[in-house]
Amino acid sequence: MHSFFQVGNVRIGSGDLFLIAGPCVIEDEEHAIRMAEIIKGVTRSLEFPFIFKASYDKANRTSIRSFRGPGLKEGLRILKKIKDELNLPVLTDVHETADVGKVAEVVDVLQIPAFLSRQTDLVVAAALSGRAVNIKKGQFVAPWDMRHAVEKCRQAGNSQVFVTERGASFGYNNLVVDMRSLAIMRKFAPVVFDATHSVQLPSSQANDDGPAVSGGQPEFIPVLARAAVAAGVDGLFMEVHDNPKEAKSDGANALESTTLRGVLKELLAVKRALAEAHATP
Repeated sequence: MHSFFQVGNVRIGSGDLFLIAGPCVIEDEEHAIRMAEIIKGVTRSLEFPFIFKASYDKANRTSIRSFRGPGLKEGLRILKKIKDELNLPVLTDVHETADVGKVAEVVDVLQIPAFLSRQTDLVVAAALSGRAVNIKKGQFVAPWDMRHAVEKCRQAGNSQVFVTERGASFGYNNLVVDMRSLAIMRKFAPVVFDATHSVQLPSSQANDDGPAVSGGQPEFIPVLARAAVAAGVDGLFMEVHDNPKEAKSDGANALESTTLRGVLKELLAVKRALAEAHATP
């Protein structure tokens, strides 16, 4: 069984529930800071450990015309400001091995995007940085095969690795979540459930007149999140936005920030109920 490790004030794999949350992409400095402040306020009042996330570059957008973010230099400057001024651990994606060193100087967790979860050089480079590594399970990868991605990190000398479930491709433009995968992967690493990408409908709003964009079913975010906590995950991943309809990336599957408190309270209630059931002879 894997052991827990610390990222800032967040214990990963200890049995404590934690949250990774923020906007999909850094839209601008003011918005990123505002979202970090909003989510921190909610999580602090609920004593829910929190890692802020946002991407400086969404390199795998469907359309060449889609917004990708501010880029490496500006994005890292903003993430560092959030980390230092709000005293928060931060997470961001890395897509290129050449970026790993610079990113690791700023962030606490390097995230391997789902589409790149089998890219050995990228996974190993992230592991060698010494930072914690979150490997998102590819939509095309069986849960038991994620053991190999985890082992790449550990063979590189880094045991601070966890995996995130974000749904599996179910035909075209649809994802489903097999809750069995959470238990399967938790046998070899801490597991996070991505409650927002799991309700994404990839590229489902593509058309001939504008950029292809993904749709989503955000009404199912609380449903799947509760189920994942009941299944025994270590943490939750949610893309949270104060105005999803105007979000520059993944707005269709983002959680509206005013609903975050209610969702997290439900998750804590599920967690407590499980603990009470296990404690009762």
